Amino acid sequence: MRVLGIESSCDETGVAIFDTEQGLLGQALYSQIDMHAAYGGVVPELASRDHVRRLLPLVRQVMSEAGTTPEQLDGVAFTAGPGLAGALLVGAGVGRSLAYGWGLPAVPVHHMEGHLLAPMLEEDGPDFPFVALLVSGGHSLLLEARALGDYAPLGESVDDAAGEAFDKVAKMMGLGYPGGPRLAKLAESGTAGRFRFPRPMTDRPGLDMSFSGLKTFTLNTINDLGGVAALSEQDRCDIALAFQEAAVDTLVIKCRRAMEQTGAKRLVVAGGVSANVMLRERLDAAMAKKGVRVFYPGLAYCTDNGAMIAYAGALRLAGGERSGLPIAVRPRWPLSELAPLSQDAS
Repeated sequence: MRVLGIESSCDETGVAIFDTEQGLLGQALYSQIDMHAAYGGVVPELASRDHVRRLLPLVRQVMSEAGTTPEQLDGVAFTAGPGLAGALLVGAGVGRSLAYGWGLPAVPVHHMEGHLLAPMLEEDGPDFPFVALLVSGGHSLLLEARALGDYAPLGESVDDAAGEAFDKVAKMMGLGYPGGPRLAKLAESGTAGRFRFPRPMTDRPGLDMSFSGLKTFTLNTINDLGGVAALSEQDRCDIALAFQEAAVDTLVIKCRRAMEQTGAKRLVVAGGVSANVMLRERLDAAMAKKGVRVFYPGLAYCTDNGAMIAYAGALRLAGGERSGLPIAVRPRWPLSELAPLSQDAS
């Protein structure tokens, strides 16, 4: 099965072609970061308009790169949610229209399921069942993945997502947009132990998470030092390190509890924050003590991309799922609402 995948849920336009026998045949990604940086965050209307400009040229580029004609495709997959409504409508409209014009089945893909399955694009990817930690700018979620579409929530953030907290703290410190990676880079030069930030909601049972209080604690620390304008470069590095350690430790503690609660021996970590080096190092060390193997997507597949949508779409098409003619998107779409499907592809 050969599937064209389209991702347009936020500020990146991704297109890819995945073949269940030959693997990833081609992909392209256009990031809108430079455009949104001037505004300090994503502007939904600008994001939608840019997807309109970029999407069809990227489709042509990837089709050429993969040496694939429409007659060689078996389906088209597109992100139907969650995400920005206008941005989703662009990808869904193009994907559904291409499928209709080419006489192919189309399938809507849940954005977070794409992230969940992204580690399976690697040569030695995980098999079901497993526990997954999905961490990005919009989501922090622990779940038990029993089979394709059979996902049981274990815990989630009750306020800011982990990636959102990274970006907001970076903005407090004047690091620009997107701030998470810049904050992590700054933390590399931090002095360990100078500041000790709280590990929120780890002193009580349960797997829910909270990062809003940690964000406020960081702001109070900055103000105690005289405000952001008064910070030295070393102050900024030390604060960045203390914040990152607290956020990472919180995620590690929750993952350890989830593995103990479920008895699972495989942990999948995906989403933009899964690229964080400290998170990977501390999770690997903690899970090794439990006899748990951790799976991550390649760095190219941590952030939004078309490959994960093409792959997830191929599995769902193989399971018999199809989209009707009406173009519909779901800006809010709980992962737990997906229906379990059998799968013949891997």
